[in-house]
Amino acid sequence: MTMGSTPGREPRVPFQDRRDAGRQLGRRLAPVAGRDVVVLGLPRGGVPVAAEVARAVGAPLDVVLVRKLGLPHRAELAMGAVGEDGVVVVNDDVVRAGRVDGGTFAEVEQRERAELDRRARQLRGDRSRLPLEGRTAVVVDDGVATGATARAACAVARAHGAARVVLAVPVGSPQALREIAPVVDEVVCLESPRRFTAVGQAYGDFRPTADEEVLGLLRRPAPVLPAVTPIPRDDDVVADAGPDGLPGHLTVPGHAGGLVVFAHGSGSGRRSPRNRLVAEVLQRAGLATLLVDLLDPAEETDRRPVFDVTLLAGRLAAVARWVAAEPACTALPRGYFGASAGAAAALVAAAGDGSVRAVVSRGGRPDLAGPALADVRAPTLLVVGGHDQQVLELNREAQTRLGCRNRLAVVPGASHLFEEPGTLQVVAELARDWFATYLAGPGNPGPPARRRADQPAE
Repeated sequence: MTMGSTPGREPRVPFQDRRDAGRQLGRRLAPVAGRDVVVLGLPRGGVPVAAEVARAVGAPLDVVLVRKLGLPHRAELAMGAVGEDGVVVVNDDVVRAGRVDGGTFAEVEQRERAELDRRARQLRGDRSRLPLEGRTAVVVDDGVATGATARAACAVARAHGAARVVLAVPVGSPQALREIAPVVDEVVCLESPRRFTAVGQAYGDFRPTADEEVLGLLRRPAPVLPAVTPIPRDDDVVADAGPDGLPGHLTVPGHAGGLVVFAHGSGSGRRSPRNRLVAEVLQRAGLATLLVDLLDPAEETDRRPVFDVTLLAGRLAAVARWVAAEPACTALPRGYFGASAGAAAALVAAAGDGSVRAVVSRGGRPDLAGPALADVRAPTLLVVGGHDQQVLELNREAQTRLGCRNRLAVVPGASHLFEEPGTLQVVAELARDWFATYLAGPGNPGPPARRRADQPAE
């Protein structure tokens, strides 16, 4: 999302103040509610934003303490940052441009680390740091300019054992966000203007936050959200995506444990008998499903959109955002099931969305995902028919480029469309077991051991 201006009008200011920004950010982060989350605010300005996020998702609030390392003669320009547990982040470009030698850097680091220790005693007092082991850490600041401080904060959260690290900010520099994305599981940013100049440009009121306000927010009892029980549904929907919305069918069983969004292949859609069979198996296992047409009828007749992976991935991501806001699905962890070019779209969409917990590809073309394969973090199952030799080779090659835990399952005797008796049922059961494992688990494993398991399905 970008900020712009209209000729003759004042530029749009998206946030009244930090609390307004936190409320808006909290709405975007609603899907993480109830997932063993700790919200970590960066003092001072990030804490009022984080307090509203914590309230929205029903999570406890703590601070993550880091100190910016400013250039000796331009303190506002970060050449790096330090955090608790000895974490140091260096902005090599600024260090080189400022001609900072090792001794000068060490002197600034020592001074800022002493201040970091003082601030920890001041803000925490006798309160213990909230444990992060195995939990989702949502690191919140009022904005990202260079990214050095946010990067250090995320590294501290990771060092303390967080299973998943999400950076959430109301506004950020596009370059800084691109640079930090590879070192976290997800970046959530509401505004990223092309002409970014400073964090304060997004706020009507950007006055400094006082220590007393920070201390007051940290002393508040942790909010508690009521347990969310998915509302059973089984009806036609229109997802708010595409030129005129995209028709689909949403099924949410009682006590659903996850949601699978289907990305169909060429000549296929929400009424595909193959995907409906798979969806029924998933539903019986307690998983919600959304089958949706990613293309309108006119686009389906034109071969170009059918294989336009960028277009399909963008629409799939928009559909996922829409369904995550539906009351029946808000708290459900999400996965993608893709076929043919739809599998490539699912992988591209997953590469840009750390909240996706698992991907399954049926007879897919993961090679069409290109460089995005290396950025996929969601555990991925590739299912290919044993007689589909060309696609099988493409999947084997793509498997070596995936940046996630993955498996290649070969269904003996199956062709590309799995039309042979019993073979599609095998696909459905493989998908069911994969989603049951990774949608119900504590979170995505980190960048893993790649597996070359051309393992026939049993």
